[in-house]
Amino acid sequence: MAQQLSPTSRLVDSHCHLDRLDPASGEVDDILVRARASGVGAFLAVATDLDGVPGLVALARRHDDVCFGVGTHPLHTPAIEPSLDDIRSAIARFEPVVVGEIGLDFCLDAEGQPRIPRDVQLARFDNHLRAAREAELPVSVHTREAKEETLDMIARHLDPAVGGVLHCFTEDLDMARRAVGMGLMISLSGIVTFASAEGVRELARLVPLDRLLIETDSPWLAPVPYRGRANEPAHVIEVARTIAAERGISLDEVAMQTTANFYRLFSRAVPQDPALREPLGA
Repeated sequence: MAQQLSPTSRLVDSHCHLDRLDPASGEVDDILVRARASGVGAFLAVATDLDGVPGLVALARRHDDVCFGVGTHPLHTPAIEPSLDDIRSAIARFEPVVVGEIGLDFCLDAEGQPRIPRDVQLARFDNHLRAAREAELPVSVHTREAKEETLDMIARHLDPAVGGVLHCFTEDLDMARRAVGMGLMISLSGIVTFASAEGVRELARLVPLDRLLIETDSPWLAPVPYRGRANEPAHVIEVARTIAAERGISLDEVAMQTTANFYRLFSRAVPQDPALREPLGA
């Protein structure tokens, strides 16, 4: 029987795209109600481009348990490439808790080329990392087939005392170890529940628990048993259940530690649910 979350425990969905949820799943407000009923006490809605940030701000104003990020996804094609000053201005104006989603994705298309040229991605990532360091904000990093370039840029720009997270992590254990040594956390998504994802389950077992976060990356990557459907924050409990099973610990322990990790990293996020405050001193 699947482990159940105790009434006093809460989970945090540390990376979701609340502005991109499938309309077939219902209104965002209803989706958040379902998540809260499943034990999710907070949500980090990350941006994929600067133009979408005002919508996330409006959502966070309606829901005290939603916080948001500012950033441009490595595979996004904006009408105008954001400059360092554009990113600085967005941070100053909107006051996010994280700079993200940012990073590098060198996965090749059918023609054997990156979907966004490498030089464009590298310059974009550099600008976001610089702005994050100036603002003393953590970063939420997307990385795929860009191991050395990602680690090199983080080593050059990231303040380990502020840190960040490699979100929806699917790269190898060596990268995870090196990232943790640089002050980063590792976030696991619904991929950890996939039968084919033994490498990700190895990460679930071996990454120090005080360096783990959990996420849905909604509306993508729905976990087992929701494969083939749109993902939503309520499903983050399946990620936590799999981590608990792989480590041989309770679901409540995973919930408490990943929640504490979230608020330690995203220090500008203020927990609204009293059940989320107690683990912060753990």
